[in-house]
Formats: sequence, C-alpha cells, structure tokens
Amino acid sequence: MLENLMQMVMESGWAHMTLNNLFMIGLALVFLYLGIKKQYEPYLMVPIAFGILLVNLPLAGLMAKPEGGNPGGLLYYLYQGTNLGIYPPLIFLCLGASTDFGPLIANPKTILLGGAAQFGIFGAYFLAILLGLNPQEAGSVGIIGGADGPTAIFTTTRLAPHLLSAIALAAYSYMALVPIIQPPIIRFLTTEKERQIVMTQQRPVSQTEKIIFPIMTVIFVSLLVPSATTLIGCLMLGNLIREIKIVPNLTEALQKPMMYTITIILGITVGAKANGDLFLSPITLKITILGLIAFSIGTAAGVLMGKLMCKLSGGKINPMIGAAGVSAVPMAARVVQKEGQRYNPNNYLLMHAMGPNVAGVIGSAVAAGVLLAFLG
Repeated sequence: MLENLMQMVMESGWAHMTLNNLFMIGLALVFLYLGIKKQYEPYLMVPIAFGILLVNLPLAGLMAKPEGGNPGGLLYYLYQGTNLGIYPPLIFLCLGASTDFGPLIANPKTILLGGAAQFGIFGAYFLAILLGLNPQEAGSVGIIGGADGPTAIFTTTRLAPHLLSAIALAAYSYMALVPIIQPPIIRFLTTEKERQIVMTQQRPVSQTEKIIFPIMTVIFVSLLVPSATTLIGCLMLGNLIREIKIVPNLTEALQKPMMYTITIILGITVGAKANGDLFLSPITLKITILGLIAFSIGTAAGVLMGKLMCKLSGGKINPMIGAAGVSAVPMAARVVQKEGQRYNPNNYLLMHAMGPNVAGVIGSAVAAGVLLAFLG
C-alpha cells in the first residue's frame, strides 16, 4: 500500500515540479491578479495568464508535439494559428469592424500624431541594436512601441519566433498598463493651460466618405508598403463591412463572437509558449526594458507633435490627444479623455483622440510592414 502511494506521488506533477515551473506559475498568478482584481485588459490578460499556468504544470502535455503515436497536446495545435501569423490579421479584421474611422476622416491632420508615435518603434529598434540584439530581434522588440499586441505577434512570428512569448507578453502588458504609463508622460510634457484646451466639435462625416476611406487606404498603403497588406487589408475589410451597413449580421459576428473567440485562443496560446528558461534569461530583461522605452518614446513623440500642432493652430488643438497616437484602441483615447476632464470637467476629448488613435493602428501596421520588408 505504501509502495503504491509512493509510486503515485513520484508519477504526479508534484514530483516533477522545478524552480522554473514555480516561478512561471507565480508569474501567471500575478497576471491573473492584474487581469481580475485590477481589470488590466482582462480579455487578454486572463487567457494569457491561464496559458502560462497550464503549460507550466508538469506532465500536463498541453504543448506536446505529436510523436511516437502521441497525437500531441491541444494547445500545440491551437498555437499553430499564432505561429503561422493567422490570428493577428483576424483580430485586425474584427478591430476594423469595431472601430469608427470617422474622427480621423473628419480631422485628417491627426494622422501626423499617429505617425509621430511610431518614433518609439524605430527608436527602440536602434537602441536594441546597440544592446547587442540582431536586426530581426531588434525589429520585433521595437514593434512593442506601437502598443499593438496583434502587430507585435505578427511581426515577431516572421522575424524572431523564438522571442514570441516574451514580446507578446510585454506588448500586451504595456497595453494593459496604458492608464498607468501615459498620464505621467502627458503631464510632464504639457502645461496645465494646454491640458485645459477645449477643442471644437468635429464636422459630420458622410457614409460615402466612410466607405471610400478603407478602399483608398488599402490601395495606397499596399502599393507603398506591400508587406503591410495582410494587416491593413484585414483592418480595412472589417471597417468596410461595418460602414456599408447592408450586412449587419457580419458586422455583429466580427464585433463580438469572432473577436472574443480569436482573442481567447490567441491569448492562451501566447501564454502557453512562456517557459521559465526564456523568462529567466537576460534577453527577456532587455525586451521588458526596451518595450517600456519604446512605448514611452511613442507616447512622448505623439504629445510633442501635438504641442507643435497646438502652436501652429493658435491653441486650437489640445496636445494631449497626441498620446493617443499609439495603437492601443480605445484605451489611449480614454486616457486622454480622463486627463482632459481632470483639468477641465467640461472638456470632451474622446472623439478628437480617436483620430490619432485610429491613425496609430494604421501607422503601426505600416511600421511593421517596413520592418518586414527590410529585415524579413
């Protein structure tokens, strides 16, 4: 009886638990706390954290490859959609169907704010090169500065797949921490008077304009940067489906069932690639630090461009909307709205901030295309 009990214990996961497993399980619990208790991007944080938890439970075999008659683990097969870069474009398809491009069309000069925010990507790229990463790894790290998880995953699967889990977690973590990271940067770079600027109501945008915009954008961007076509094409198709208003069932399916399904699968498979050997390595620390620098530079560059536009417009543009130039939709725009009302309760900047926010989505996809063209 005792011998059988000892054999059962030795064959259990407890007997095969390593320090790396314990560390990653602890990390998973921290992410679960942030996602559930603090509500930091719970739609992504919870499945990512649970993926980390599942894959670090010894002998579970959820990421086991098929061999020796073993069919392989469930998450191994689901992960192929992440590994092949299938899920990120599908997320862009759903994102396009969920996003109103009207604020960008109504105020097209805000695309400059979205463009300025991409300085974080290229600034971090050159810094990563100086720190010893190869060009492909540096490009994958730099894209974190766009604060766009799907774009970071899509780019990394093609440039540095061995860093996918660390980069994906960094990208989504910084997306979730937008309400914490951005406000201090905004306040440091703007004056209280600038933060109180009330912007005038935007002009109405016709349905015809909204239909033409995604079609012309995909043609222009794809001819300019062909490697960005996958992401831009899916984003614009989703938005076109939304704006033609003749296929409401497709729009609803993209906005809700498909978006949530792809998100949970993407999150859990990204988490399932998180192993202790990678996360306890020096390169993970570099990725974490460089990702924060990239995101901070992107935010700062957007705000500084906003200050310039404020000056040139005679004080009609609130420079805080430049912080929304990163691709975290709509979180960055909500941060701007909250900061605006902190200093002027009658200030409503959300729709004005959505212009650069949408431009940031497009800009990060174009930046990813540029990196893939030169480094892929």
